[in-house]
Amino acid sequence: MDLPPKRECLEEIKPYVPGKPVEEVKREYNLEEVIKLASNENPLGPSPRAQEAMRESVEEVSFYPDGNCYRLKRILTRRMGVDQEELIIGNGSDELLKLLAETYINPGDEAVMPQPSFSEYDFAMKVMGGISRFVPLRSDFEYDLEAMLEAVNERTRLVFLCNPNNPTGTFVNHRNLSNFIKKLPRGVIVVVDEAYCEYASDPYFPHSLELLEGGHPLLVLRTFSKIYGLAGLRIGYGIGSKQLIADMQRVREPFNVNYMAQVAAAAALEDDLHLARSRNLVEEGRRQVALGLEEMGLYPVPSQANFFFVNIGVDSREAFPLFLKRGIVIRTGDIFGYPNYIRVNFGTLEQNQLFLDALKEVREELGVGEGSPGSG
Repeated sequence: MDLPPKRECLEEIKPYVPGKPVEEVKREYNLEEVIKLASNENPLGPSPRAQEAMRESVEEVSFYPDGNCYRLKRILTRRMGVDQEELIIGNGSDELLKLLAETYINPGDEAVMPQPSFSEYDFAMKVMGGISRFVPLRSDFEYDLEAMLEAVNERTRLVFLCNPNNPTGTFVNHRNLSNFIKKLPRGVIVVVDEAYCEYASDPYFPHSLELLEGGHPLLVLRTFSKIYGLAGLRIGYGIGSKQLIADMQRVREPFNVNYMAQVAAAAALEDDLHLARSRNLVEEGRRQVALGLEEMGLYPVPSQANFFFVNIGVDSREAFPLFLKRGIVIRTGDIFGYPNYIRVNFGTLEQNQLFLDALKEVREELGVGEGSPGSG
């Protein structure tokens, strides 16, 4: 087939590789039950109120959705204390990253981002012919904010900060984030991706919406995929200045967020009980898994998210199929540049214990005895 030349930037793009699907693992290993702890999903599922709202609204899917997401924005304005003109709703926060790049990135423009972090920042840049400037994390897996500032130049248009960071769970506190933003040139947009912010319990976790009032261009991203349990519906939102949001709206597709996602998200926002139950389960899981890992001589990176990034002392690529054989899906660390690490999210307390038991068996099978610490 004769095709026109493809855009040169496509050679630089690596397709996103999601966590292994549960049904695929069941078929491949002839299993009836599989626990997925690879994609940071909510083990409790969506809010009961969201489920009921979807059931009641199913007959409406024959109509086009509200392109402005009016009902959802109305609830968000009340809960977040922002104006509707400061909100943009996306088909997951992934789409909002791409819309931002489509709005402000010309070929050769640059963005500064930490490494490792969420891969979609780099994707959004590359698809527009932009250049990603990666700044490695410090040895303690914290952001090197000074090095990120040094990476900014006259071509820099965006700076990405995932807070808490994926895959490490570490975070930038309010004072450091505020000081960092103040030191940036005025024309650089700071993207604060808070996909996991609802899990953060540290008292110094940033009040990012307060920073919107400082005058520096800032876009705060949040999602319904994690604590709200709506990953399959793909819906997220961004908060920024009215001018920034208006610019992004120019490249947004007219019906980018489906009707069922809007209905479910609106109902989920009103279910504070489910939110509290989901947060409490993660806090219990964080303590449970940390203790279980410590008993094996393993110490995860301190996390404010719903997952741990931990050195298991063996190559995660060798461990991965052994976990699958036991019906557990985790995320290998090689994709983040740390082959001896895994990222594992917290499930129910029972699921967490099954993971810990499996980890002990996998390490023994690969020749690492109990109590042996992980090696970098």
